[in-house]
Amino acid sequence: MEPRNLATSIGLPVAAAALGSVATSTGMRSLWYRTLRKPSIQPPGPVFPIVWTGLYASTAWASADAQSMMTPAEATVYRRKLALNMALNAGWCFSFFRGQQLAPSIAVAGALAASTADLARTAGAASPRAGWALVPYTVWNTFATVLTTAIWRRNRGR
Repeated sequence: MEPRNLATSIGLPVAAAALGSVATSTGMRSLWYRTLRKPSIQPPGPVFPIVWTGLYASTAWASADAQSMMTPAEATVYRRKLALNMALNAGWCFSFFRGQQLAPSIAVAGALAASTADLARTAGAASPRAGWALVPYTVWNTFATVLTTAIWRRNRGR
């Protein structure tokens, strides 16, 4: 495997996880977040780091696997899509937890879900198993969009 493909496959998810964790850890302790009215579909707090660790790991593996089956030009396109996806991923954490902007966070979550579906499609065209490995990430980000919308609905005017 080309070193650049391996570096981006691992490095981008690790960077998104680190950046997102900075925003999330301080944000979850904030008075603003603790006083939000949350819907019944909100998972318990400890679920999030467990799920995200698995999703970042599967994204890194799927990205490396898919790129190993791509032409150099296809891998370049994939790396750009992965970079955008990880920027949206970390961006949601900053929009929601640091910015405390519920409505804009819905847009970021929706863009992230669409980007993740496209990432899975692109990976799956090169390696079906890589595409399938990204399905849980797509489902989770779609759920995050629904959850963010539900939180916004319960807290309009804040």
